[in-house]
Amino acid sequence: MNTRQSGNPVLSEKIFNRVAGYTEGNVMTIGGTVNKTFLLFLLLILAAVYVWNRTLTGMPGAGGYMTAGFIGGFVLAIITAFKVEWSPYTAPLYAVFEGLALGGLSALLEAAYHGLVLRAVALTFGVFFTMLFLYRTGIIKATQRFTMGVVAATGGIALVYLVSWIAGMFGANLNFLFGNSSLAIGISLFIVIIAALNLVLDFAFIERSSEAGLPKYMEWYGAFGLMVTLVWLYIEILRLLAMLSSRE
Repeated sequence: MNTRQSGNPVLSEKIFNRVAGYTEGNVMTIGGTVNKTFLLFLLLILAAVYVWNRTLTGMPGAGGYMTAGFIGGFVLAIITAFKVEWSPYTAPLYAVFEGLALGGLSALLEAAYHGLVLRAVALTFGVFFTMLFLYRTGIIKATQRFTMGVVAATGGIALVYLVSWIAGMFGANLNFLFGNSSLAIGISLFIVIIAALNLVLDFAFIERSSEAGLPKYMEWYGAFGLMVTLVWLYIEILRLLAMLSSRE
């Protein structure tokens, strides 16, 4: 079986090699991973709805939930990436924290652009099922060249994020990334496409890991990795739609 590497850093080849050959008892299956993905998604939705409802009823704190959620989610993602065997416990917590973050972010943007969140959610689901269809039918295959291209693009985007964050700390003008110019919108659209292509690599990683009979807890880890990509995709779609709405 050819080596494949997901562009998602938490579903990397290093993780696969770390746990391969150490299986005892029950093993990872695609069905089990799907079930756990649905559970994580449910936890995320419940947390997001909680923050959303608080905001709609006039209670302040959306910004605080967003900040706490993103920080907590980031910390849990790092822990999960280094302690894969902890994923049955850390993955649900990650989903809850990201739900708080997305609930706060969505509420703030919805207040500025009515109807934005519903469109972003619909597009995220649409992209997910489209990429799943393209992968399952073999229209898009996670070949070595495809994988290398997506991994390189994802790494480049991560570098741009890092540089822009550091530059922003020094008061640099980053309108070309975060404004509503044609260039900024084009860059945002490109990032959305790369996030969508990462789903293909995640599907391939989960399928290969299941075929290899990795430990049962890897179902949680595979679901966690897929959630990381979906959260990224939703945020980028939300940002792109906000850019477009601000030009109207």
